[in-house]
Amino acid sequence: MTEPLLSVRDLCVDFITPGGPVRAVDRVSLDLHKGEILGLAGESGSGKSTFAQALLRILPAPAVIRGGEVRFEGQDLLSLDEGGLRKVRWTRISMVFQSAMDALNPVLKVGAQIADTIQAHDPVSADEARERAATLLEQVGIPRDRLDSFAHQLSGGMRQRVGIALALALEPSLVILDEPTTALDVIVEREILQEIRQLQRQRGFAVLFITHDLTRMLQFSDRVAIMYAARLAEVGPAAVIGSAPRHPYTQGLLRAFPSLHDEPGVVRSSIPGAPPRLASAPSGCRFAPRCPQAMPRCTESGPSLVTIAPDHRADCRLLD
Repeated sequence: MTEPLLSVRDLCVDFITPGGPVRAVDRVSLDLHKGEILGLAGESGSGKSTFAQALLRILPAPAVIRGGEVRFEGQDLLSLDEGGLRKVRWTRISMVFQSAMDALNPVLKVGAQIADTIQAHDPVSADEARERAATLLEQVGIPRDRLDSFAHQLSGGMRQRVGIALALALEPSLVILDEPTTALDVIVEREILQEIRQLQRQRGFAVLFITHDLTRMLQFSDRVAIMYAARLAEVGPAAVIGSAPRHPYTQGLLRAFPSLHDEPGVVRSSIPGAPPRLASAPSGCRFAPRCPQAMPRCTESGPSLVTIAPDHRADCRLLD
């Protein structure tokens, strides 16, 4: 295996509150290789988006990075100043947000926004930047005559495609997709993910794909990581996670999603209870209060990631 494009070790992020710091990402370690799609799944509040924002150091206040290492293409991103970060953001790492309107300016035409992004990092003429913007729109399935449209004149799916075009404008080597299709219907969602997959194969960039939809992630990703209550619960190849998950939380997530291929009589069930409040997270395994397989020792001390196979790890005392 070659050196990873992105290597994260023991990343910790706290939210500073009047009651004290609350840990939102707790010692998460992940690798992402060139040309790979890594899915990151978990319930709302598990820390997925906070993890992604920490990579780009765009965390909103009052979040702060408390420790760990983030190395990208050999650089330590946590040690870079603003000038160094500017050379990385969007040129080497870009992001597609959950809501396209988070990235689009409502008073600028979409073509102008893409062209401005290009010219901010690449000294090309206005005509060349506009032509590149038109080509990008066509690559994501939007006619070039939409260059002069405002965001509000586009459908939700088209706005999200413009967000993808913006993310690809400077040919980054890593694109972060932060729940990019959550607000879209399933047909448009599938079309957009297929387009991203095709572009990814053509250009060779890596993808960090964040979603709460585990079944969609398993279809789209090469490897999958599962987060629960700020910690990494399981990580492994998508085919293995889909067929033989080892963490009870991953197993519960898979049981909760209906499938078109369910045999007659298959009963789907949700995971009882709710994730813990991070301000008062339980000692030991954080999933233990909801886990049907919990043992007394699960509440006594926290588990650590156990290597099941060379590329498959799970954070569970059942595997000790």
